[in-house]
Amino acid sequence: MEGISEATSNGQQTSNAQSKIITCKAAVVWAPGEPFILEDVEVEPPHKMEVRIKILFASICHTDLSAWKGENELQRAFPRILGHEAAGVVESVGEGVEDMKEGDHVVPIFNGECGDCAYCHSEKTNLCNKFRVNPFKSVMVGDGRTRFSVVDRRNGERRPVYHFLNTSTFAEYTVVDFACVVKINPEAPLDKMCLLSCGISTGVGAAWNTANVTKGSSVAIFGLGAVGLAVAEGARLRGASQIIGVDINPDKFAKGREMGITDFVNPKECSKPANEIIKEMTKGGVDYSFECTGNLGVLREAFVSTHDGWGFTVVLGIHLSPRLLPLHPMELFDGRRIIGCVFGDFKGKSELPNIVDKCMKGEININLDGFITHELPFAEINRAFQLLEEGKSLRCLLHL
Repeated sequence: MEGISEATSNGQQTSNAQSKIITCKAAVVWAPGEPFILEDVEVEPPHKMEVRIKILFASICHTDLSAWKGENELQRAFPRILGHEAAGVVESVGEGVEDMKEGDHVVPIFNGECGDCAYCHSEKTNLCNKFRVNPFKSVMVGDGRTRFSVVDRRNGERRPVYHFLNTSTFAEYTVVDFACVVKINPEAPLDKMCLLSCGISTGVGAAWNTANVTKGSSVAIFGLGAVGLAVAEGARLRGASQIIGVDINPDKFAKGREMGITDFVNPKECSKPANEIIKEMTKGGVDYSFECTGNLGVLREAFVSTHDGWGFTVVLGIHLSPRLLPLHPMELFDGRRIIGCVFGDFKGKSELPNIVDKCMKGEININLDGFITHELPFAEINRAFQLLEEGKSLRCLLHL
């Protein structure tokens, strides 16, 4: 039957194999804070300009944790399939998709790149007009519907299950827009490559692209989770001479040393603000600071820890509070600058394949193994979230 086509309800042409609904396991959250339940979810075939992916590995980011706990606006639509760090293979493609085919190795990305809009053509941004990260989005772009559905055990009715951050990777199969999936070198180990879907790309890219850390410079990183340590990796690879890690959990310092951090500050053990300690350590302040916590008080410390005249602060933490920046406009006249960063300012589809190839050739030596602190089967996803919430894991790799 291979190669025979049939028309689907929306008029697109697909092969018989591709036109079938797949029933698979997915970790569904029915309401904020409730445990993940492995449900039998129906996954529709990809529509026009969409890709259906068989997920093989997934990892958990703090953004997933915040959404699950209901700490922000990401929790509006439920039931939902969370997850946005993963790697897998293309199961099928919808009409019009020309850069991928069945069997290709891919990583989904939450910050898409269509390649056609003014944003994608600009060298000044990695945002996309239509497929940029959107925490409020819970359906597909094409028709405003979900591609997932599940039977509600309470009443036996079939209900839609909503998407998350353009990806929804806590499922054995997912459907994403073509702009939100990147084809990579098939020789690359997919278990490591899933980390490039978010955390590692975000942190390393913040050092390389956003700040453009220079050799011999000084850096302070506030928050030593996976993103903060990825910043350290990026700064180390750029030749920064002093990398200061700031965190209230001293258990993170050993891992920080592995990632190239040279000095540590624990604000809980200091008799003065962290920025004053850092200024003493660096004779006036660091050249670059990175805020990776989502805490406004920490953001201010990061900003004022930089050297006046040229200090550069990059905001990476997700700030859930409605409070505004804790800065006075006149402080910007001291020459310090501050900017936010999405996905490390990488254009995902254009640049990630090259990063993967350079990692494979040894031209870039990112310590991906060092970020994977735990590995669990997909069925133990609740345990994986507990490890992250307790600060015991950087990235827990789930095997689907």
